[in-house]
Amino acid sequence: MFIAAIICLAFANLASPGTWGDGQDKTRVQVPPLQAPAPTPAPGNPVVVISTSMGDITVELFKDRAPVSVENFLQYVKDGFYEGTIFHRVKRGYVVQGGGYTPEMVEKGTRPPIQNEATNGLRNTRGTVAMARTQALRSGTSQFYFNLANNSELDHRGYAPPDFGYAVFGRVLEGMDVVDTIAATPVGASGPHDDVPLAPVIIQKITVK
Repeated sequence: MFIAAIICLAFANLASPGTWGDGQDKTRVQVPPLQAPAPTPAPGNPVVVISTSMGDITVELFKDRAPVSVENFLQYVKDGFYEGTIFHRVKRGYVVQGGGYTPEMVEKGTRPPIQNEATNGLRNTRGTVAMARTQALRSGTSQFYFNLANNSELDHRGYAPPDFGYAVFGRVLEGMDVVDTIAATPVGASGPHDDVPLAPVIIQKITVK
């Protein structure tokens, strides 16, 4: 008798609202997963907002690890150099590069090249920002790129020219979805340049927070 009562109670619990069968509580609402908070910049590192025609990208600048590159970038920001320039090189799954050309694909004049800080120990992982340059080791000026993937081949691996690498000087705090949207834009050739967005993606302004 006692055992039968326990069995009946168990079946009653299985049929209770919100668990099984026709008695399920249809008013229950699924709560969406919480969004991960934006990373916190290190104390003393500047933060800038890159406002583009596709949205804003908030970037921490690693003044503590790449002081020359950061000072150089901030001087171009202060001069208003980047306003009206475009992201002129978009390689899906690799990089989004900008900061040197007008929408007419005219390269702007720059200050002299700076020291290559690729030896600072920072890696070209997805979401980081690094100095663009030519094959010459010390040729970085105003242009920069966002890494869309973990591009270890761009890291410092040695002191021979092919191994020296590209200097990482920042990371995206917010707006990586904007970077990915830029990366998905259709591209084509423009003169000698490949991978140029067919519709210009413009840097409208960069502000220091």
